Amino acid sequence: MKGALLSILLISQVARSQQSGPLSAEDHETIQQLLKRVQYLEEQLSELRAQRAATPVVPDDSAKSAGAVVKAEIQAQPAENPRPQLSTATPDAMAHEAPSGLPAMQIRGFGDLQYAADDKKGATNSFALGEFNLFITSKLSERVSILAEAVVAASQNLGPRPINVSNQQTIDLERLQLQYAASDYLNLTFGRYHTAIGFYNTAYHHSTWLQTAVNRPTVFAFEDDGGILPIHNVGVSASGHIPSGPLGLRYVAEIANGLASNSLDEPVQNIRDDNNGKAVNFAIMARPAWVPGFQAGFSVYRDELTPPVVPKIGETILAAHAVWQTPKWELLNEGILIRHAQTDRVVRTTAFYTQASRQFGKVRPYFRYQYLNVPATDPVLSGIGLLYGPSLGIRYDFSEFAAFKIQYDRTDRRALSGFNGVTTQLSFVF
Repeated sequence: MKGALLSILLISQVARSQQSGPLSAEDHETIQQLLKRVQYLEEQLSELRAQRAATPVVPDDSAKSAGAVVKAEIQAQPAENPRPQLSTATPDAMAHEAPSGLPAMQIRGFGDLQYAADDKKGATNSFALGEFNLFITSKLSERVSILAEAVVAASQNLGPRPINVSNQQTIDLERLQLQYAASDYLNLTFGRYHTAIGFYNTAYHHSTWLQTAVNRPTVFAFEDDGGILPIHNVGVSASGHIPSGPLGLRYVAEIANGLASNSLDEPVQNIRDDNNGKAVNFAIMARPAWVPGFQAGFSVYRDELTPPVVPKIGETILAAHAVWQTPKWELLNEGILIRHAQTDRVVRTTAFYTQASRQFGKVRPYFRYQYLNVPATDPVLSGIGLLYGPSLGIRYDFSEFAAFKIQYDRTDRRALSGFNGVTTQLSFVF
């Protein structure tokens, strides 16, 4: 703003000095450059205001880089992210107000391409298109904003549930949210959002460029890729700060349709709930000021499933996490307990993962170990069994906006032979 005022004053001064005679070519060029500078600064100010309105929860004070600003745009619960910094200072990246007077709209794109091979029986090595993701934000007023995320992709068997992998691509509206920022202590989100279960699901959405590894932890795989958690939900979410001083407490409270009780084709109940009960979720997390980059928290998710024929099932999902992220280090630890209760039995599924990485210039090697154990008697997740094993990979950021990754995975299974896989991936933002 100060730069814009200074430029206006300079233009006025030059104009007054030329009232007594015609402008020279040099003076005319100076005025044109100053006018361009004013326009650029005005666009930059509008961009920053739109970014602030699109983020329902105030980001960490430590997230000061342009890359952290981009991450805050994408995620519902911001956390420091040591991804390459995406500059937002270029005029081409600015949102422009429509001539009709409609609110300004900003669009960012993400995508990835990969090649994967493994020695699992019946598997083939293949090149694959990943997700083409358009992330859209728009500011309707000082407190009201819109966030949308549309993804074009084909289903992939990345989760523990067996699904039919298809070459046909579909368009999914992964997130559509109207956000009302009442204050730092209350932010309301209406629509389809990522459920606040654990850390990974609120920190990383539909962009592999933002995350270190090639893929998500198995327990956090998307529903249409064979995942077992209610990653997405349609309903209402409230979030904000809890007055706690340097402890940095935050909360999330949600009520939504939950997942369908009898459908794996489209488990997210976008327009109709199959019963009158609603899923509820509550999460709380702490980001203490004396440990920059650290966050710990837990969440409790409750729903009632009513599949046909069998008795209704009470579902409770408990999640706990402790993570530490700085520009150099990344340590992620999460544990999940899924409890399915019927009148005559209670079955518990356990899962966890731990991931560590360190940045060396443009290279970030990483390691992940994950574990998922589903009892054979589980009325909802039967047929998955025991899955566990390590992953080892390297991420190389050969551009500020593009990265190459290579990852080795070893998966062992109960009563079945284990298998090995290697995946290479190009991920990018534009």
